[in-house]
Amino acid sequence: MTAAENVCYTLINVPMDSEPPSEISLKNDLKGDVKLKTEALKKVIIMILNGEKLPGLLMTIIRFVLPLQDHTIKKLLLVFWEIVPKTTPDGRLLQEMILVCDAYRKDLQHPNEFIRGSTLRFLCKLKEAELLEPLMPAIRACLEHRHSYVRRNAVLAIYTIYRNFEHLIPDAPELIHDFLVNEKDASCKRNAFMMLIHADQDRALDYLSTCIDQVQTFGDILQLVIVELIYKVCHANPSERARFIRCIYNLLQSSSPAVKYEAAGTLVTLSSAPTAIKAAAQCYIDLIIKESDNNVKLIVLDRLIELKEHPSHERVLQDLVMDILRVLSTPDLEVRKKTLQLALDLVSSRNVEELVIVLKKEVIKTNNVTEHEDTDKYRQLLVRTLHSCSVRFPDMAANVIPVLMEFLSDNNEAAAADVLEFVREAIQRFDNLRPLIVEKMLEVFHAIKSVKIYRGALWILGEYCSTKEDIQSVMTEVRRSLGEIPIVESEIKKEAGELKPEEEVSVGPAQKLVTEMGTYATQSALSSSRPAKKEEDR
Repeated sequence: MTAAENVCYTLINVPMDSEPPSEISLKNDLKGDVKLKTEALKKVIIMILNGEKLPGLLMTIIRFVLPLQDHTIKKLLLVFWEIVPKTTPDGRLLQEMILVCDAYRKDLQHPNEFIRGSTLRFLCKLKEAELLEPLMPAIRACLEHRHSYVRRNAVLAIYTIYRNFEHLIPDAPELIHDFLVNEKDASCKRNAFMMLIHADQDRALDYLSTCIDQVQTFGDILQLVIVELIYKVCHANPSERARFIRCIYNLLQSSSPAVKYEAAGTLVTLSSAPTAIKAAAQCYIDLIIKESDNNVKLIVLDRLIELKEHPSHERVLQDLVMDILRVLSTPDLEVRKKTLQLALDLVSSRNVEELVIVLKKEVIKTNNVTEHEDTDKYRQLLVRTLHSCSVRFPDMAANVIPVLMEFLSDNNEAAAADVLEFVREAIQRFDNLRPLIVEKMLEVFHAIKSVKIYRGALWILGEYCSTKEDIQSVMTEVRRSLGEIPIVESEIKKEAGELKPEEEVSVGPAQKLVTEMGTYATQSALSSSRPAKKEEDR
């Protein structure tokens, strides 16, 4: 941006359908009643924002608009004085601005706190030291105003002026420190403390040292700034960690979720001690459970996952797996997915049994929930997690298989397919579990609804049933599933009501046939026998 360009902080977007008014008509309107002046001032602001030069209107506005006490006019004037050119082409302050400066001073002493506060906010945007210098006594006086809105904006104005023109108020840090010690309002204290952090960090630390035991009683906006200061100081000077780490521990108990989140993040960066990591992780878990916003839950879960990536932190988090699983009470699928993955990464031989018990309960719960797309997907996630646990910890497979077998008959084919995949792997890996798997599969075999699952289950039974009793049980279940044979004829008769209880199914003698390929094939004839009387009637 070149020096010739105007710096603009406020944009007002109003469609200009008609031709812009002339300077003469604007002058006439600015001399009219309050309503006309308001509309004319809006047009002037828009034209200046659009790059128009209207130097002839400056004195008109000073004479006829500036003295008004109307609040809308005063708001618009703050915008106007912000954007209007205040210097000559050679950089000198316009003579007319002396009159404007006097108007600023009167507004800083106005009995209405809104006018005072908004004027102080406006002064933060001024870049002309000559305009600000006469106003410094009035700005200082605003620090003692009865209303907190005025005081906190006075702090902002002093901070901005000190940062841009330190010579105008060289004692600003000392002034604000004294103000902070005696101030009671949380928003004012926050602004004052923020200024000391950036303007005089030593004074900020001195103040914090005097009230470090009372930090928990402060408002959340001040607590957040204190966390920021401790983070900056301890990273710049690690020897200060012992001085302030207890304060961070205390802020983990804050009533504000934002403060707890920032304090936990700061604690992790300041200390890698197991107690610190555990306290931070527990704080994150509590935030996830208590916060209703799913986006917040996902962000905090990411912080837990980052903690897990550190080798020395993983052992600490393993002790919190059961607490992490409490997050599964959240109905959001993405949160549950991340939680299950985190728990699976942290599972060990010490906590796998408890993990499996919780997951089994969650699987059973999904049966009692009204069918929903997310319920089916959640069930799949649980099945896959139990699958992974059983593969990593074979001793758990015997506890998991009976529960999962029930889902082979699930209406959701995807969930049933995941169970079938797990069963196929388990029966192949664990010889000692084969009898149990075959027994449970035979129990649910007749209830399987999906052709794909039925085919897979039949293959498993055919492959791994080795005893005579198992083979007979499989044939019985297959026969039970098929129903009356011949299937088509029996179905037709059943619909017609002709099928009688005394009808039996007989299997004819096997007959050997030669196929076109020259190989033997065996064919059995199935026929239904009827009582002799029925045969004679035919």
